[in-house]
Amino acid sequence: MTPYRTRVLTAVSATVLIAGAVTACSGSDNGGGSTSGTAETASAAAATSAPPAAEVAASTSPSAAAKVNSSKGPLGTILFDHKGRTLYVFDKDKTSKSTCEGGCATAWPPFTVTAKPTAGKGVKSNLLSTSTRSDGKKQVTYHGHPLYRFSGDPQPGNTNGQGVNAFGAKWYVMGTDGKQITKKSQNPGTGY
Repeated sequence: MTPYRTRVLTAVSATVLIAGAVTACSGSDNGGGSTSGTAETASAAAATSAPPAAEVAASTSPSAAAKVNSSKGPLGTILFDHKGRTLYVFDKDKTSKSTCEGGCATAWPPFTVTAKPTAGKGVKSNLLSTSTRSDGKKQVTYHGHPLYRFSGDPQPGNTNGQGVNAFGAKWYVMGTDGKQITKKSQNPGTGY
């Protein structure tokens, strides 16, 4: 297994463990996904690479004045939130309505807002909108695709979620043209 795949598997395993813990504590079954690997590997991953609970909670909180920005890097010119976190699309979403709930939304926090999002330099404002999630929150969409962050991206500009297959489909960065970019990351973990 390549170091990149190992790191992605570790990040996804850690986020699934966090999702399981949140689900167990809440007393409800919100579903989730599965990853391969042993329980020992997943436990070690959670201990070493899982984001603190406060970071996970902060990344799922709606942003009041959200601006979608873009930057050029190894994958092309892609979208970022107002804090420099990479935005992803989920192949399983066939409409502007998100299919990522429960454990999926813990690992891949939806980019939600309380006010209309604005377009930064290079971002097409006519492709920017929102859709209403099952919990009533407004999720930012671009060219009809719901946008998400990845809990395995610890630093702004990281693209560790690129090409990850989790929760039933693949995750990709979004280009400013409104199309997902399926190119493999050549420098995993380094970001933009």
